[in-house]
Amino acid sequence: MKKIAILTSGHSRGSNFRNICEYIKENKCDIQIEFLLVTDASAPVIELARQQDIKIVYFLDKKYFDKSLIDLCETYELDLIVLAGFIRKIPREFLQRIKTPIVNIHPALLPKYGGKGMYGMYVHETVFKSKETVSGATVHLVNEHYDEGKILQQKSCDISKCISPQEIADTVIKIEHEIYPKTIVKILQEDKV
Repeated sequence: MKKIAILTSGHSRGSNFRNICEYIKENKCDIQIEFLLVTDASAPVIELARQQDIKIVYFLDKKYFDKSLIDLCETYELDLIVLAGFIRKIPREFLQRIKTPIVNIHPALLPKYGGKGMYGMYVHETVFKSKETVSGATVHLVNEHYDEGKILQQKSCDISKCISPQEIADTVIKIEHEIYPKTIVKILQEDKV
């Protein structure tokens, strides 16, 4: 049984979290979600975790966040850490101490439209203003720089008919839901990144 943890800042609807849970269940994957970490006690994703009977860990105090995250991850023997709407930068100390691979999904085709402040609707608004006709999603490893880790999977989609950033978001989320759980399972099955 492979063990993962999912980290979220809780500002999104939790659709990637729900999608990952459903994919694991529907495909009878030998994967256990040990816990969902949230940094917002009012996050909609909390109810989704309760419905799935997944342990919820609240990290609300920024002052102790880095040390607490290290302590938590050392307690569990995780095979993978999955970011799903987690917007805090993973500290260098954590990356050096915890050798568990960390993956993230980014709502654009990296290396374009990545970096600090480029998450959620900010990405789609920038893509829209840039008059792009193609966007997509990227699954990548996390390193000490925003959105610069090794790309594991990318898929593009036509956004030429999208007339707003929201339409781009609605198109790209379908790509995220398609590639993220499959990539997570592949990483765990191959046991390498």
